[in-house]
Amino acid sequence: MSGLNKHHQPFSLDIWLLFSVLVLCGLGLTMILSTSAIMAERFYSDKFFFFRKQLVFFIIGLAVMFTAYMIPRNFFYRLKYLWIFSALILLGLTLYSPLALSAGGASRWIDLGFISIQPLEMAKVSLVIYLACFFGYKQDKVKRFSVGFLPPTVITGLFCALLLLQPDFGGAVYIAAIFFLMSLVGGTRLIYLFCSSVLAGITALLLVMQSPYRFRRWFSFLDPFKDAQDSGYQLVQSLYAFGSGGIWGMGLGEGRQKLFFLPEAHNDFIMAVIGEELGFIGVSLVFILLGIIIWRVLVISIRQTDLADRFSGFGTGLIIILGSLLNLAVVMGMVPPKGLPMPYISYGGSSLLVSMFCAGFLLNLSRNR
Repeated sequence: MSGLNKHHQPFSLDIWLLFSVLVLCGLGLTMILSTSAIMAERFYSDKFFFFRKQLVFFIIGLAVMFTAYMIPRNFFYRLKYLWIFSALILLGLTLYSPLALSAGGASRWIDLGFISIQPLEMAKVSLVIYLACFFGYKQDKVKRFSVGFLPPTVITGLFCALLLLQPDFGGAVYIAAIFFLMSLVGGTRLIYLFCSSVLAGITALLLVMQSPYRFRRWFSFLDPFKDAQDSGYQLVQSLYAFGSGGIWGMGLGEGRQKLFFLPEAHNDFIMAVIGEELGFIGVSLVFILLGIIIWRVLVISIRQTDLADRFSGFGTGLIIILGSLLNLAVVMGMVPPKGLPMPYISYGGSSLLVSMFCAGFLLNLSRNR
């Protein structure tokens, strides 16, 4: 009995992970107030408009995180096909529904009146749960093409196809990256991954080449100043913000790029304003907190003896980490621009709630080996 108790000894929740998530959320709320106050006052006559909405989402997010922490993980595993089906339905509604909300030439949102949701966020979680169960329960079959590779590839392909129809090229790349990385650690044959990656790369290249706007947008990051008033505008303004910050920054609330120079200052490019107002020190703080999250994700995942738990821990952590790294890469001009929010920091309810769910799920895993 003592040996059994020792083997199944529960662990308290991961304080380091919880601390990092809450600090990032606090920083996000502070910066949303700083970046959006002037715009909110001009368009809504209320400088706290965006801050107040994000605060409500944060409170709901705390409830979501606590729920994901308390509910037994098998509950999510048993309903994996329901999550997949629901995500596909929601993505379809963005294309063929009066509830679809269009912005910037793309239909990526569903307007429910009191809230707008982005189905891409649910697609990330549902795919991770499905792949975790697939690789966790079918390790003896993952080397076979028809059983171990084709089913998850088809489901991922459906997600990507619906996203491309919105169109959301970057979202499709994000989903494909989750599939590739989880398949890599799940044991899929490398030759299958290599061939599918080449095919996906060729498809992506053809899509970029066939769209002049997408071509300019995706290659403007190579020399954004060449077209600084059009395709390179966002990145140029982002680089100006980072360059103005220096070591210590201009001071909280003192940034200039948020004064209608930098589009999406409170959303996708909020890290640029952090660089401008809080400088190298502020950006470094974000990097340190993300580093702690990466460390804890790896520790929590490795500690799991159940393969489904191990893969789901890796996958939910991947949603946070991949989103963070891609956002940082975009605002610093390292990859082509894509509208990806910074987890826990950027304005947006869908992203925050999913990120909080991922944190709660990881905290759930951290309680037991």
